[in-house]
Amino acid sequence: MMLSSTREFWFWWHLMLMQYVLVKFFSHRPVDVHNVYNAVQIKLLMRTTELSVPEYDEVFRDEDNDSDNDNISDNSDDESSRKRKRFDDEAIERRMQRRKWEENRNEVLFKYMQFSTYGTSSALLMFELTWKMSKDSNDLLWLAIIGVTDQYIHYKTPREKYIEDVMALQSHVSRLNHRDDDELISINCLKIMYEDELQLSLYRHWSLFESVCHSINMAAKLKLWTLKGQKRLHEFLAEMGLPLTQCKQKFTAMDTSLKMDIRTKIQQSMNKYGLVDEDIILPSFFAQYGFKNRLCATDVAMVTAAILENWEKSNTPTDSFFKSLDVLTRSNTTVMENGLELAKKQLQAIITQVQTFLDMHQVISAGPFLYAFIQEGAVDVRLFACHQCIMRLARFTLEAHCSVSRNKKSGNLPLVLGVPMNNDKGTILVIGIPPLSMDDDRKNFFGKAFEQAALSTNCRTSHNSFDTFIMEMKSEDRSKFFDALISLLNE
Repeated sequence: MMLSSTREFWFWWHLMLMQYVLVKFFSHRPVDVHNVYNAVQIKLLMRTTELSVPEYDEVFRDEDNDSDNDNISDNSDDESSRKRKRFDDEAIERRMQRRKWEENRNEVLFKYMQFSTYGTSSALLMFELTWKMSKDSNDLLWLAIIGVTDQYIHYKTPREKYIEDVMALQSHVSRLNHRDDDELISINCLKIMYEDELQLSLYRHWSLFESVCHSINMAAKLKLWTLKGQKRLHEFLAEMGLPLTQCKQKFTAMDTSLKMDIRTKIQQSMNKYGLVDEDIILPSFFAQYGFKNRLCATDVAMVTAAILENWEKSNTPTDSFFKSLDVLTRSNTTVMENGLELAKKQLQAIITQVQTFLDMHQVISAGPFLYAFIQEGAVDVRLFACHQCIMRLARFTLEAHCSVSRNKKSGNLPLVLGVPMNNDKGTILVIGIPPLSMDDDRKNFFGKAFEQAALSTNCRTSHNSFDTFIMEMKSEDRSKFFDALISLLNE
């Protein structure tokens, strides 16, 4: 569909580029009640099924027209005295009613704001808007796919919600990529395909062996950070008929006969090693442009996140932002290749840190939750002081700990993880994630818990993250903050 003007085209194009990076801004739930009931300045773009807010009268109250300071005559006659007494009684009644309303309001808002979740990706919503305006295209559809994929690989939405969004996207993929046999298409045009994908991190751009070792699902199930786990992996590969020499070289260099049936071979052998389809297979999409450029949505989402959080001394956040746009627009293959290396570096750092946690027994039970802290001066600590990376680190730490713990209750315990953030300011980045048993809805209660614990202890904290369950705090306040958090969650 051709747009009416060049300016209009670039407006929609940049809007869709930006919405991937801003996806977390718009998909957070719950929505602030002031945004919901402000019909003048604020407009909400979301599905009505995801909007469930308290009634207006429960959270907003019009000011009484009457004032406690109404002028009443000071005459000493009986009529004046009766008016004064009646006025005082009414004022007391109004104050009692207001106090009761405020108590109910606080309770209603607490229940409403208690859990933080994510709704439909803003990337998908923006694409559906362009579709309804007859301005959709494959390029915009690909950005919507990346936004939905990003939510899933960073544990923002459960698998069931991801599958629901994928099914909605698949219909658009079929519609926009259906071509008649006699219709010629340039090889450089973007083509999108739906296909089941192996949940192996960046395996097309890595060796199969390294990819398996750095994939959270596989690593946690096989305990690949141990010698016994490595032995099980070698047995697993041998049972599939994959020589170790082939698996340790780059995937693109493997024998074609081995690569073609890799998914079937894994599915045939996975049950023996405690793996299920959800650990191995993920419905996803591929983008094809040119002869060599075939990219999976999960790879692109991971690379984009790695580039956005690449805040090295020679790299500013603005630089990272524009480089991530280069990845999304496919205009710079060099940036994509550098991003793949950054993503691999993050995965390697996560695996190494989790192994350190487990070897040093640094994942400790505080009663109502587990906690772990990275020591100052640890290798690659700066990588973890970013929201997406610390989220993956926390998740893998929890899965790995539960896989080796003898405590059967560990699967029902959440995790709090701390990472040194700024040594000059003496601050740490703290994240709280829900237990594995809550994977079906992924509701996170740490936002309110952090806020109340900090308020009760006067800890110096900063809650300026769009994710309420991630905050920054002073290192010296850590002990009293955690004592308050333990008391709060024990109630």
